[in-house]
Amino acid sequence: MEKEVHIKVGDKNIYGKLYTPSGKGKKPLVILSHGIGGSYTNVKDYAINFAKNGIASFAFDLVGGGYGSRSGGSMTEMSVLTEADDLNLVLDHFRKESTIDRKKIFLFGESQGGFVSTYVAGNRSEDVAGLVLLYPAFVLQDDSRERNPDPQSGPDESSVMGMRIGKIYDVDAQSFDIYDVMKKYTGKTLIIHGTDDSIVPLEYSERAAKTIPDAQLKTIGGADHGFYGSAEKKASKWSLDFIKSLNTIS
Repeated sequence: MEKEVHIKVGDKNIYGKLYTPSGKGKKPLVILSHGIGGSYTNVKDYAINFAKNGIASFAFDLVGGGYGSRSGGSMTEMSVLTEADDLNLVLDHFRKESTIDRKKIFLFGESQGGFVSTYVAGNRSEDVAGLVLLYPAFVLQDDSRERNPDPQSGPDESSVMGMRIGKIYDVDAQSFDIYDVMKKYTGKTLIIHGTDDSIVPLEYSERAAKTIPDAQLKTIGGADHGFYGSAEKKASKWSLDFIKSLNTIS
């Protein structure tokens, strides 16, 4: 079953779609976060595949995360920390849902959504049963320092891959080290990365796999940033097998 969900907290109205498998009882849940400039549609196919295999899933638009976001907000007001706030709100919402097994909530993120999911998992290890990362954008902090080495006194707006971002993006990106945060996540992690990624070099995920206490890295030969065709099918299967391996299905 597919239904629209609006999570309203304060002045935020987070839009997403919940995909629920048939059957009674509490369900495990995967929360899927898209990359910069995207929307829930970027991860929808993964969400549908989880639901077809007995695992509820929620794919949503991050506030200000993309030009077509139905959660509203401006990209010039967005940062990895504002997106982490959004993901925390979504996680809190579903931990209170009677149909969801709060001990079996997993995070799934692509690119910047993978970075944000890692940040939340590192700070809420006990609330996140497992973590799946597709080509996570751990390079973004180095990119930020190169683009704007002094963000507090830098320009009010700049550009990332042709998209306009505000000062808050670089200020927040440089306020911590994601590799310090990921060390705190004690659950199992699956990282999937293409060997020919032209945006996030594979070495960033290789370092993450060595830094997260319980992580495995799978690579897809020849795949660039973003998976399509056979690469997407492979990533979807690996992600599903990983979640199932954590004994989520009774």
